[in-house]
Amino acid sequence: MITDLVWALVLLLLVAYTVTDPPGPAYPGPWWAVWATAGLVALPVVARRRWPLAVLAVVLVVAASATAVGVAGAGMLMMEFVPAATALYTVAAALPPRRSVPALLAALAVPAAAIAVFYAARLPSLPTAAGSEVPLWAPGEIGVTGALLAICWSVGRLVGWRRDLAARLARSQAHTAVVDERLRIARELHDIVGHSMSLISVKATVANHLADSRPDEVRAALAVIEKTSRTALADLRRAVGILRTEGAGEPGVELAPTAGPAQLADLVSNAEGTGVRVRLRVDGVDDLPQALGLTAYRVVQEALTNVIRHAAPTTCRVDVEGSAGTLRIEVTDDGPPDPTGATPGTGRGLAGMRERVAIYGGSMIAEPRPEGGFRVCALLPYSPVGEAG
Repeated sequence: MITDLVWALVLLLLVAYTVTDPPGPAYPGPWWAVWATAGLVALPVVARRRWPLAVLAVVLVVAASATAVGVAGAGMLMMEFVPAATALYTVAAALPPRRSVPALLAALAVPAAAIAVFYAARLPSLPTAAGSEVPLWAPGEIGVTGALLAICWSVGRLVGWRRDLAARLARSQAHTAVVDERLRIARELHDIVGHSMSLISVKATVANHLADSRPDEVRAALAVIEKTSRTALADLRRAVGILRTEGAGEPGVELAPTAGPAQLADLVSNAEGTGVRVRLRVDGVDDLPQALGLTAYRVVQEALTNVIRHAAPTTCRVDVEGSAGTLRIEVTDDGPPDPTGATPGTGRGLAGMRERVAIYGGSMIAEPRPEGGFRVCALLPYSPVGEAG
């Protein structure tokens, strides 16, 4: 607002000066008419951002009327329309072309008509060209004024286009952020629910088959189901609590330690409860970044889930090793590559693992082994925590 007020005062002085001391003949009338015209032409510019079209219309009408009746400086009539050019710039920047283009056409036509009237009415009383510092030529003044208005409109249109582009880019980035967040949530929920439900499904099947013949094993299976269900429910509540409070400025839920290599033993214990024999080896992971440790945990979790679902009771080996800035995660099993009783999957688990690995610029292989079973191997580059920064 202050900037617009200062600019309006500058325009007021500019218009008044060019009317009273132009290169051609000056306006011979009273001084108050000059200042009144300058004020009516320039001061509305203060409100151009709020009412761009209305300000342009007022400024154009006043400037054209003053020019037509002779309250203008011959040879510099374009200066009377500088406030209109300012308003036209704002119209082009703030409004779409379907509204700013008609405004441009009007802004070109009105001054042209006013300048033509000025010269037609006053040319006989004007001195000869020799008595003027500039040529007194109506087409020349019309052309210069039109060029000024067209340039201001073009610059305003360019500014408006860049603003629209920036707004579209911001909306696109916001949409991408929402999609990425949804994918992150989907991966977390898949990892939490998928692994737990696989354990529950296997143990429920065992309990159902052994309900009459081996009650002790049934009770053990039900105990695993109970423990797994409670753990999954707690994880879900924690995840939902975080989603509800995240970004809202609330204290949020109390967070459990982020899963990582230290929790792999619990993961293996749960898998062994389904009948899978797991050999775990973890080495050189003390300097892993926390986020990469979570990724390692989730990759192993999904790989073990697939073993439980698809390989039936089998032997599985889990190797997690950090060395020379590369984390290697390998999970292999010796189950049949296509067991008859395998639980069908959606394929989202492997896709989720690949997405997690790709975030860190890593690579992953998931393939059947020639000797039977399946192999998942991921390599992720990282900078040890002590060397970060």
